Amino acid sequence: MEITINLAIKKKEKPTDESKLGFGQTFTDHMLLIDYDTNRGWHNARIEPYGVLKLDPAAVCLHYGQEIFEGLKAYYGKDGGIYLFRAADNFKRLNYSARRVCMPELDIELAMEALKKLILIDREWIPKTRGTSLYIRPTMIATEPFLGVRPANKYIFYIIIGPVGSYYPEGLNPVKIYVESKYVRAVPGGTGEVKTGGNYAASLLAAEEAKKKGFTQVLWLDGCEKMWVEEVGTMNMFFVIDDEVITPSLTGTVLKGITRDSVIKIVRNWGLKIKEKSVSINEVLAAASSGHLKEAFGTGTAAVISPVGQITYKDKDYIIASGKMGEVSQKLYDEIVDIQYAEKPDPYGWTEKIG
Repeated sequence: MEITINLAIKKKEKPTDESKLGFGQTFTDHMLLIDYDTNRGWHNARIEPYGVLKLDPAAVCLHYGQEIFEGLKAYYGKDGGIYLFRAADNFKRLNYSARRVCMPELDIELAMEALKKLILIDREWIPKTRGTSLYIRPTMIATEPFLGVRPANKYIFYIIIGPVGSYYPEGLNPVKIYVESKYVRAVPGGTGEVKTGGNYAASLLAAEEAKKKGFTQVLWLDGCEKMWVEEVGTMNMFFVIDDEVITPSLTGTVLKGITRDSVIKIVRNWGLKIKEKSVSINEVLAAASSGHLKEAFGTGTAAVISPVGQITYKDKDYIIASGKMGEVSQKLYDEIVDIQYAEKPDPYGWTEKIG
């Protein structure tokens, strides 16, 4: 499919201080759009100036939640090249989400080609300071106008991009997380393992209540027994208990994190013990109380590795690693970031130089 390009005549003012980028607040000059309908399939791929989407008030995405998205990044490498990190895996996960909510799957080769063109057109927006990157948000929404519960016949897939810094204000300083025991975000058989907006909407109230208490994020327990650790709102969770790295297994309610998978592969490659299993909150807190919980950290595209310095459950605080970043967390962060910025060889084939 040909991708038409309509360049912006008037360019936006680019950020000058990369230390103040923040996250998800600034977007580049252009965006990618591709249309879909059941008769023509995917068509009309185009890159055009960043602007508003025109939607009918009855568009299905606004009423019945047919919407999915992804998050990935591009980096300026040490050699001056532009690199993507596991981009094809993100599009594969997008298609997994699409199947779950009855949306059309995307041609991954087309998506990759279009993404690369978009990034190279706006390459001057990519920040160069270590710890910064170009955030990429692929999104698919149902646009057919009707009121009635059924899959739509028309969709738009689009990608917007923008320069970002650290996701959390704390940066690499350990965060405090609150274990949620009242609300739930996912149950077996639901949509907890896909990236659809409804999952995040369901988490907002608990996150706001935790924020008012001084916490950065919520740690979710399973929706049935409220006993088994699942994930943090924006991250998969890992625990280092004694000499073993442990992460909750994928049971259909936990996002199949790309960074989670990267961490598992790296830890195995290092020869450390790692286990995917059901982890109860009681096991975690008992290990914390006895001194066997050496580290806890979250993983995700936005933060990469986020160390956890405190877990609070039912008004009791549990301090982890003396409130500091642990050895395994630091080593993993350095390894992944060094690969992303092409500061060391990539033995896993995760990075792709595109310019």
